[in-house]
Formats: sequence, structure tokens, C-alpha cells
Amino acid sequence: MGKILRLFFKFLTVFIVIAVLNRIGFSADNIGDARSIVKKVDELYRSDASYGLIEMNIITTHWKRKLKIESWSMGKKHTFIRILEPKKEKGMTTLRIDKEMWNYFPKTNKVMKIPPSMMMGSWMGSDFTNDDLVKEYTYFDDYHFEIINPDYAKKGETYVKCIPKDGMPIVWGWVILAVDTESYIPVWQKFYDEKGTLMREMYFREVKKMGNKIIPTILELIPTKKKGKKTIIKYIKAKFNMRIDKKIFSLRNLRSGN
Repeated sequence: MGKILRLFFKFLTVFIVIAVLNRIGFSADNIGDARSIVKKVDELYRSDASYGLIEMNIITTHWKRKLKIESWSMGKKHTFIRILEPKKEKGMTTLRIDKEMWNYFPKTNKVMKIPPSMMMGSWMGSDFTNDDLVKEYTYFDDYHFEIINPDYAKKGETYVKCIPKDGMPIVWGWVILAVDTESYIPVWQKFYDEKGTLMREMYFREVKKMGNKIIPTILELIPTKKKGKKTIIKYIKAKFNMRIDKKIFSLRNLRSGN
């Protein structure tokens, strides 16, 4: 009888643990879905090799500015960005190789290496950081994540909470991703500081096929603490899984102006 009671309580405990985990979103299925979602979000605009022609509009209450940009990437460790317009910034380039990053300024013919402490600094006065442009950190590798069911949940959307792993030099306390439940294409991302204050929101719009991928072609980033300010990125052209000359990702090419 004692053995039967011990087995009963053992199974009851397992049942309660599973029920609790399911309730808070840590079921095996949820963890698997969360992994698939963050991996897709990380790789949405990347592949083994990719190219993009992009317009960046920086908007404030006092002025507006438009940049035309070319961008190349190879895997997660190589990024090269060149400004085409306006004339004032034409030829300025950014190179990232693994965890190292450089900017080149043609007017002074100088290369500046970006220290890790500046990775969260503004890129070209926009609301995007250096890290946003070169994607030094990924949700899949550098965050813990779980599917959540918030009060504001909408039908057809799935939500993932991402918390930086211990020891990572990431400024966010956590990030919430909202994706289309069927396609896992992002709808929005919201970034919170360690105190839980919403610091910025990014919205994804105008989903189209470019190259061999379906992507949102417009990204709108709004800093919640800077009234009237936002940055909009529009993809004019994008190619994925293409051949790219590795020489693009070099300090010599940084100065080339091609």
C-alpha cells in the first residue's frame, strides 16, 4: 500500500509540474516553437550571403534626412555597408568582421575602429545602433527566450519574450517579439530596459518577395523617449544566397569608394 501511495504522489507531482510549465509557457512544444521563431527572425535579412539596396529616412520634429545605402553580408560575422547618397555622406563605409567594426570617412580619408562600448551608439544619427546594422548579437545565441501569452495578444500573432543571457553586454532588460503565427514573419518588436520601461518599438510592414525570401520591406523604428523622432528603412532591392567576393569584407575595400 505504501509503495502504491509513493507512486501515486510521484505521478501527481509530475502532473502538477507539467501543468505549471504549460501554464507559464515552458512546455517542450513552446520552447521548440520559440527556437524556430527567433531563428527565423535572426536570419530574415541574412543568409550565407546577401545584398541589399536600402533607403533610410531619419525623421525628427525639426528636420528630415534621407540616405541611400548598399549592404552586403556573409553569414553572421561579415557585414559591409556603403552610403551612396546624399553627396555629403557619399562613400562613407562601415565594415564588421566578427566582433570588430570600422567606419571610413572619405572627406578626411580616415578609418575609425569602433570600440565595443560604442556598439549601442547611433549609426549616422539614426535611431538604429551600430549593433542593429551589423547584428553583433542574435536572439538565438545570446538570449533566453519563451513564448508568452500577454493580455494584449491578438488572434493570428505569437509572442516571444527574449532576455539577454547572463554576462552579455546588452543594454536591454528584455525584448518582446510579435510574429505572424503562420509564417513567423515579425509584426513588431518592443525593447525594454532593466526596469521594464519601454524604450523603443520597431514595426515591420509591406511584406513582399525579394530574391528567394518573403520579407517585410519597411522597418519603422520609434524611440519612445524622443517625441517626434523615428527612422524608417525601406528595402528597394534584396538578394539572398548569392555569390559574394570575400574581398568585399576587407579594410582595403573600406577605402575603395567603389
